[in-house]
Amino acid sequence: MITLTKLNLQEFVINSDLIETIEHTPDTVLTMTTGNKYVVKECQQDIIDKIIAYKRKILLLVDR
Repeated sequence: MITLTKLNLQEFVINSDLIETIEHTPDTVLTMTTGNKYVVKECQQDIIDKIIAYKRKILLLVDR
């Protein structure tokens, strides 16, 4: 799960495993495997970095 910010500055948590695409139009649009779409303030690379950090954290916990 990663925390993102809607355009109205409201933070929300999303299951990053369900992200199908990340598009950069004037805004960043996430399309989920469920068909839902979310417009967020973070840029594509910031979202990718958050996903990598989240997965790394999980793998470190499993490795113990």
